Amino acid sequence: MMKTVQDDQALLSRLQAQQVEFVIIGGFCAIMHGVSLVTRDLEVCCRFTPANLRRIEAAVKELHLFHRLAANKLPLELTDELCGRLKNLYLQTDLGKLDCLGEIKGVGGYEDALGRSVFFKLSYGKFRILNVDTLIAAKEAVGREHDLAAVKQLRAIKEKLTHEAPRPNPTD
Repeated sequence: MMKTVQDDQALLSRLQAQQVEFVIIGGFCAIMHGVSLVTRDLEVCCRFTPANLRRIEAAVKELHLFHRLAANKLPLELTDELCGRLKNLYLQTDLGKLDCLGEIKGVGGYEDALGRSVFFKLSYGKFRILNVDTLIAAKEAVGREHDLAAVKQLRAIKEKLTHEAPRPNPTD
């Protein structure tokens, strides 16, 4: 089986093009804050309404996607009934892994994540990411070894930034 290369830029661009409501969380968010660890998926917290779930589906439907945690690798086939039951989506696509979460441990749901996010500008778009304090809280709540390693770096980054002169806003 051929290994898929993770292409977060392409996945984010597709989500943005479909106007999916989401906040970047997890490892990629940590990288945006300056953490030097590697991530193997793209995690977003999103609104789990039928309309937003359909926008996610439209963004990735042609990428040979399937539910990566299902034993039989089921394709994503949304129905109104299924949209009402979903809490998370763990997808494998031709562009890599995309985890869409309705709730973040230690933070709350989409509205909580949105309220505790900041804009971050990349060469291919402007995105909402968890602020550093919220990301620290989320990673501590999960408590896995690699999350706690990221927390150490995030705390060091935060400490360094509080002692430096003000920097330009990354969204400028």
